[in-house]
Amino acid sequence: MPWCDDCAKYWAPSTMTPAGECPRCGRLLDEPELAARPTNAGEPDDEQGVDEKAPWHFKLMVVALVVYLVYRFYDLLFA
Repeated sequence: MPWCDDCAKYWAPSTMTPAGECPRCGRLLDEPELAARPTNAGEPDDEQGVDEKAPWHFKLMVVALVVYLVYRFYDLLFA
């Protein structure tokens, strides 16, 4: 986040002017960033349609949750 010495404040990039200036004093804080590449809405995306697998630690948490719920259900019925 760019710092303005005159205003003594950090400014988020979304609050600065499009030219990268401080909204209060107009001092140049940061050069405006150009878009990385133009997006083409009509062309298919390379990553579209690719299913990602769930990470191993998510699967571990699901298994731990099921074991815990089975234990609690067993404890509720037979204790």
